[in-house]
Amino acid sequence: MRNARTTSLLAVGIAATFVPALVPVTASAAEDPLRQFTQQKLKWGRCDAGSPAALQCTTLKVPLDYGNPGGKQIGIAVSRLKATGAKERRGVLLLNPGGPGGPGLQMPVWLEADLPAQVKKEYDRIGFDPRGIGKSSPLGCGLAPDELNPERPYRAGTFAKDVTWARTVADKCRARGGDRLRHLTTRNTARDMDVIRAVLGEKKLSYLGASYGTYLGAVYLQMFPRQADRFVLDSAADPTRFGRGSFQQIAEATESAFVRWSKWTAGRHTAYKLGRTPAEVRKTFRDIVARADRTPIGDDKQSLSGDDIRAQRDTFFHVEKAARWVAGLKKAADSRRPAPSASAAGLPPENEIAGLWAVMCADTSRSWPRDPEQYRRDTIRDKARYPLYGDFASGIKPCAFWKPGSELPTTVNNRAGALILQNEWDPQTPLASARGMHRALRGSRMVTVAGGEGHGVFGTNSCADKSAALYLTTGRLPAGDLTCRASAGQKK
Repeated sequence: MRNARTTSLLAVGIAATFVPALVPVTASAAEDPLRQFTQQKLKWGRCDAGSPAALQCTTLKVPLDYGNPGGKQIGIAVSRLKATGAKERRGVLLLNPGGPGGPGLQMPVWLEADLPAQVKKEYDRIGFDPRGIGKSSPLGCGLAPDELNPERPYRAGTFAKDVTWARTVADKCRARGGDRLRHLTTRNTARDMDVIRAVLGEKKLSYLGASYGTYLGAVYLQMFPRQADRFVLDSAADPTRFGRGSFQQIAEATESAFVRWSKWTAGRHTAYKLGRTPAEVRKTFRDIVARADRTPIGDDKQSLSGDDIRAQRDTFFHVEKAARWVAGLKKAADSRRPAPSASAAGLPPENEIAGLWAVMCADTSRSWPRDPEQYRRDTIRDKARYPLYGDFASGIKPCAFWKPGSELPTTVNNRAGALILQNEWDPQTPLASARGMHRALRGSRMVTVAGGEGHGVFGTNSCADKSAALYLTTGRLPAGDLTCRASAGQKK
C-alpha cells in the first residue's frame, strides 16, 4: 500500500478450536454475555491536532479475555472517515496495515489518495490500533535498544548471546505484561474486530488488510463467516506457515530473488561491472561479503560487516536498486571508502516490536522448538541451503521461551470469497506465501503483478487497483485468477 505504513510480517497457524460469531445485538444479556460491549455507545471526537478534522476517533471497551467477559476490560482505539456519499453509503471498510504490531489508527488518512472516489462514497473507512498496540492498552516490555533488532546471524562464538537475547526479551515481556500476554492473540483481535462491527451497527464487515493483516483477515473469515462481506488481502501471509515458517519462507524466496538479480545484472555488465555471467555476479557479491567479514567496509563513522550486508537481503527483490548498491559496495571495498547505504528502514518503536513478539509468540509458541541446540543445528543447515539469509531466518527467537497463548491458533480452511493482491517479487510475504493463502481460502481470487517488486500492491498498480475497486463496489470477484503487469514505479 503506497501511503500506508506497513510493518514487516513476522508471523502463524496450527489446528484451532472454532469460536462462533458474536451473538446478534438483539439477544438478551442472559443469552449474550458480550451485549455490554456490542451495545456500548461511542463518543467521537477529533483524533488529535495533527490529524485532519474529518478523521474522528473514539475508544471502545472489549474484554481482555473473551472466555471471561465479566472480567478485566481493555480499550481499543478506533478512527473513522465517513463515507462521502449519503445515498451511496453501503457500510464500513475496516483497515489494518500489518505487523503484528502495526498501529492502524491513521490508516484511513494514509489510504485517502489511493482509494477510488466510488469506494469512499460507499464506505466509512475505519482504522484501529489492535489490542496491545498504539493507543489500545499498549504493551511495553522495557527492551533496551540493542534488544529490539531480531536480525541475528549464526556465528558459533555469538550463539550463546543470541540465546540469552531471546530469553531476555521473553522474560522482560512476561514481567511487564503478566497474564495479559496470553490474550494478545490474532483470534482475540478478530473478536475485537467483530465488536467494532457490532458497535457501529453493521450486519457485515468489509476489510482491507496488508501483510500480517491478511492473516488477521483470514482468521476473521474463518471465525465469523456470516459477518464477513468483501475482503481484500494485500501481500498475503501463508496461514499454514505462520510463525517460524514465515521467516524460513522469506529465506527461500531471498535465494530466488538473488538468482534473478544476478541474471539481470550480468546482462548489464557495462553499467555495473559486477560480472558478465550470473555465476560471476554471484561470486563478486560473495567475495564482497567475505572481504567485509575480514575487514568491515567503511570508516569510523560507518562500516558494514558481511553479516550486515546479508541482512539487507530485501534489496535483492529490487534488481536495479540492488545492482547500484552492490556496485557501490565493490567500489567502497576496493578503495576503502565509506560503504553506501542500502536505505534500510530503521527499527520500529519499542511498542511495535513488543507487540510483534507478543502476538506471534502467543499464537505460535507451541510450534517453536524449546531446545536451543535445535536452533543451532537448523541455522547451520539453512545457511548452507540459503546462504544469503537462511541462518537469520532459522535462528532462535523469543518465541522459544514464550508461554503459550490462551488458545490454539486458527486453521484457515474455507470457501470464503476474498481478493488477494500480490507482487511477484515481494520480500516480506513472498509469492509462495500468497499462494498458500489462496489455497486456504478456496473461494478467493488472486491478482498477481508479474514483475512487481516490493511489499504492498494497493495504490501502486492500476490494473490490480481496478480489480480491488470493482470488487469493493460491486461485490464481484474476477471469474478467475488474474495477472497484471508491473508498472514503472514497481520496478526500481
